Amino acid sequence: MSARQKIVSAGQALVGQRGFSAVGLSEILKSAGVPKGSFYHFFESKDAFGVALLEEYFQSYHAEMDQIIAKPGLTASEKAMLYFANWRENQGLNDCQGRCLAVKLGAEVSDISKAMRHTLKEGTDGIVARLTDLMAKGEADNSIKPSQSPEDLAANLYFLWVGASVMVKISRSHNPFDTALSASRAMLGLD
Repeated sequence: MSARQKIVSAGQALVGQRGFSAVGLSEILKSAGVPKGSFYHFFESKDAFGVALLEEYFQSYHAEMDQIIAKPGLTASEKAMLYFANWRENQGLNDCQGRCLAVKLGAEVSDISKAMRHTLKEGTDGIVARLTDLMAKGEADNSIKPSQSPEDLAANLYFLWVGASVMVKISRSHNPFDTALSASRAMLGLD
């Protein structure tokens, strides 16, 4: 693993646990086992590091999502429910602290970093675009019976699950995910 990759990986773990502002560069570099001077060789600022952190996170997230969507032998509604089950599992880890940097950093950095906010917007737009495509395929294969356009349904489902993720963190309970799962089934016309 390259020094840059070690820094990004260590940063993702630490920032995912405590947030962007609460983690210092020296802590990231120590965790990565990389000399202090290495940071500025790869990133011009902590803000630029945050952008790289988010870009890599969304690249990985989109790839995982694409794998779920590409699973053979499943209807679009089954793929959607598999995606949400995966979300529930990943976000319910570590005493409901999850691992979603969009949830963790969305409110924190959007007001302090235009570049990071832009990267968050591009990444979440990519998620909604994939969900939109899946909703359209569900209409086509008749496994989803939505009462709204694929675009609106995808956005509303994503917003529902982001909100549920925040509430899971607050309540330290999976109940908001159970509610979101039930609401998702209804929105997809599966109940």
